[in-house]
Amino acid sequence: MKILCDIYRSPRESEMYLYVEKQQGMAAVPEKLQTLFGNPVLVTTMLLTAERKLARADVEKVMNALQDQGYYLQMPPVVDDEIRAIAAQNSKLPRR
Repeated sequence: MKILCDIYRSPRESEMYLYVEKQQGMAAVPEKLQTLFGNPVLVTTMLLTAERKLARADVEKVMNALQDQGYYLQMPPVVDDEIRAIAAQNSKLPRR
């Protein structure tokens, strides 16, 4: 199975991406999700196959979602409060 898809990034949420079938475009994406996602910015067009590796998503889950619902939403990675606190503390350390 092969699926040609467009990948869009959200201008509102860092590291949030929306995969849609190229032929369908945004037609299958619910209006509420489109509103929350913001005006999509095209990142790339890609041919998905079972053998293809994706950076932060399981290609089979993406392909199944594209077939079943017409889109796949990739959420930003979860960063817990402890990691945020460490990152904030490290950013305040003096540089040498």
